[in-house]
Amino acid sequence: MKQTGRLKKHISMAAVLVFALTGCGDKSPLDPANPVSLTIWHYYNGSQQAAFDTLIEEFNETVGREKGIYVQSYSQGSVSDLETAVRDSIAGKVGADVMPDVFSSYADTAYEVEQAGALADLSDYLSEEELNQYVDSYMEEGRIAADGTLRIFPTAKSTEIMMVNKTDWEPFAEAAGVSLEDLETMEGVTAAAQKYYEWTDSQTPDVAEDGRAFYGRDAMANYFIIGMQQQGVEIFQVENGQVTLNLPKEELRRIWENYYVPMVKGYFGAYGSFRSDDVKTGELLAYTGSTSSAMYFPNQVELEDTSYDIDYIVMPAPVFEGGELCAVQQGAGMVVSRSDEMHEYAAVEFLKWFTEADNNLQFGCVSGYLPVRKEANSIEKLDQVIKERQLEVAPKTYDCLTTVFKEMDSLKLYTNKSFENGSAARKVLEYHLADKAAEDRADVSAALEQGKTLEEASAPYVTEDAFEEWYTSFCDALNQAVSGQE
Repeated sequence: MKQTGRLKKHISMAAVLVFALTGCGDKSPLDPANPVSLTIWHYYNGSQQAAFDTLIEEFNETVGREKGIYVQSYSQGSVSDLETAVRDSIAGKVGADVMPDVFSSYADTAYEVEQAGALADLSDYLSEEELNQYVDSYMEEGRIAADGTLRIFPTAKSTEIMMVNKTDWEPFAEAAGVSLEDLETMEGVTAAAQKYYEWTDSQTPDVAEDGRAFYGRDAMANYFIIGMQQQGVEIFQVENGQVTLNLPKEELRRIWENYYVPMVKGYFGAYGSFRSDDVKTGELLAYTGSTSSAMYFPNQVELEDTSYDIDYIVMPAPVFEGGELCAVQQGAGMVVSRSDEMHEYAAVEFLKWFTEADNNLQFGCVSGYLPVRKEANSIEKLDQVIKERQLEVAPKTYDCLTTVFKEMDSLKLYTNKSFENGSAARKVLEYHLADKAAEDRADVSAALEQGKTLEEASAPYVTEDAFEEWYTSFCDALNQAVSGQE
């Protein structure tokens, strides 16, 4: 492994003793006359990057100047690009950049870097009072070290919401006798989607089986993890870094019945890169996606020969009927590279400033991310920051944030703990069922073109035997991924 500057610099015993005596940063190791420079890598782009850079500039000109900290940030492109850059730096690959002082990271990637011994223990730089200011589950997610100490600093989070094309929903809802309350459960969404397929099919009585899909979702892994959690099952149960798979058949049958079956029948759909793309092309009316995706919900439906404006509805993500009100907790945090006391201390000082309620909400107003401190998760605080800082907030982003804030007291946010081969296991959740649904839907569509009815065309794919075959294949694939045999 390449030895690179301060990444491999050891804290001297003197520095450790001084820090231990002063306690959690009561005495700063920084010298304003000799500022320490910090490099941050992230994956923000567009308006998110602009908002982040604005806050960094403000920090450098105020608190940073006062304390002796200067921050420079660099976008690495996509999340995947950032993860590759980090892995290359740790491995010391030829041409790789020196490890940054701070970088954005999801838990699975941070777990890998922690296993390499390259992350700083942030617990040393935060008092108990400071730790308690953050949403408890966000802090818990960051405790990925074997001894339970903090490695991931929560900076911006997201969950999932449901967005609906209100303009095209209303005539359908009136004609079919459905309501927004029907969309509060997954079973209700499936039933509404069938009605929408049948209603759109009836618009062209001279063309058989040309009904349209109603609903889709991004992030299939979230559907599995949260759908099972809503049913009282933790699919990845992790203790001391070791994972136990929980794959009960009946709960997974509900997962299958409320995604695979409606996908095969054409009630659900997935066409573009994201489901917001499918709303834009008129192929879907509603989808479940991240709060940060709200800004991408289209203002128009664009068909081949025409386009028209649409309005929107933001709702909480649907829950399985009778299940716990549980939603995914996601979004990368920031991790600090293990180096020396001065750089680690400075990094945490910046992260504490960035996550102050006013600063964090300013970033959230642009990005759609949720703030991480308890006091910031309220509509009142959001409105105060918007007014005091004279922020212009897109209505969709505002409605998305406030929809979640209204639910925060009753909503359980969940993310599974990190474990070895966690990324591989998540890929199975993301693609195994979705790929099979897409493949089988193509076969059903071909049968429809040959003159079969939807019932006839889909019949072989929705039997008990079909479920059993998928269930066995799914369990095998997940066990292989967890054991590193993918």
